[in-house]
Amino acid sequence: MLALTPKIGFVSLGCPKALVDSERILTQLRAQGYEIVPTYENANLVVVNTCGFIEDAVEESFDAISEALAENGKVIVTGCLGVKKTLLQKRYPNLLDITGPQDYAAVMTAIHKHLPAPTDPFTSLVPPQGIKLTPPHYAYLKISEGCNHKCTFCIIPSMRGKLVSRPVSEVLQEAEKLTHAGVKELLIISQDTSAYGVDVKYQPYQWRGRSIKTRLTELATALGELSIWIRLHYVYPYPHVDELIPLMAEGKILPYLDVPFQHANPRILKLMKRPACTEDNLERIQAWRKICPELTLRSTFIVGFPGETEKEFEELLDFLKTAELDRVGCFQYSPVEGAKANDLPNAIPKEVQQERWERFMKLQSVISASRLKKKVGKKMRVLVDEIQGNTAIARSTADAPDIDGKVIIADGKNLKPGMWAEVIIHKTDEYDLYGNLC
Repeated sequence: MLALTPKIGFVSLGCPKALVDSERILTQLRAQGYEIVPTYENANLVVVNTCGFIEDAVEESFDAISEALAENGKVIVTGCLGVKKTLLQKRYPNLLDITGPQDYAAVMTAIHKHLPAPTDPFTSLVPPQGIKLTPPHYAYLKISEGCNHKCTFCIIPSMRGKLVSRPVSEVLQEAEKLTHAGVKELLIISQDTSAYGVDVKYQPYQWRGRSIKTRLTELATALGELSIWIRLHYVYPYPHVDELIPLMAEGKILPYLDVPFQHANPRILKLMKRPACTEDNLERIQAWRKICPELTLRSTFIVGFPGETEKEFEELLDFLKTAELDRVGCFQYSPVEGAKANDLPNAIPKEVQQERWERFMKLQSVISASRLKKKVGKKMRVLVDEIQGNTAIARSTADAPDIDGKVIIADGKNLKPGMWAEVIIHKTDEYDLYGNLC
């Protein structure tokens, strides 16, 4: 008589980097013969991959753990919140086990302990590119773990450790597998993409018969040979980032740069322990756009940081007006447990944070709408994500999934997810484009 296949329920929370961690765990589970099921009632146990960065994310993780315990009862917690083991054990004494972020071996050990693997795993069930939680036409490619920065608002280094870069040959081999599997867009992610290779002194590796350094420019150049969309995220504005812009102008990688500026006032940036060269950043943005006029710039900012004055906040608004960034996210400062910024004086009241956030987003919506209007009448190539009735939802080179705008194709009912399409833009709003097939 055949033994029943052990079944795992899986909940994945947090950022794209955590999503990649989930994909790696799921790939190992499938390789060892476990079945992944979508409901609590059919699972023998549930793994919850948590986020512990900001207060809202912690609460979301708590809710997910509570739900899994209530609906199933057998729960293993992993991910960033797992570093707070004592807190979790006190709050949830019935958890089977707790492991930290990117500790794949510990997760598998915990699963084996409470739900042994089949003796005859079906490794053929695992595709060459591994298990992916994204649609088939795009995937996240994580090039490093950890971070060497000591930003006072962040606790990522304490959870994920210092920078550890993957060998460039390993990254490129994974990129090739994903391309061969039909992926048409790779989103390059890490905690600090610009620092890639610093920890290994840019060690060279062999790929396609030639030596390539473990360095961002060289990696981007090689990825550009795959003839798919390559999108760069979490790029700190180090000097060598300037080397990437010609690659974008030449069409080797997407003309898209995600640069987390965080603020514009030098004093606030110093308190954050972030680079404090606002004027240099504005000059570089201007230079980048001169080299690559199609460049899309995305960034994130924090308002209501401890001690931020009204004048310093207005400096941030002035920076937005001058920089005219295309895509912007804004967060109200959240006192993450363990962050050094929590010890700074003059905390900003919640109502002031909210008021500043609203002013920030109102200004940025005007800037975004103005920049998008310039695309009316233009023809562009887009990648289709989904079909809704007679309408196709797609993205242009300026749009990363989930965080940016969309291209709405009114006559796209015959398209399919993962298809390319040529469209003419005829209308815009604050964040999205509307068009028809050419």
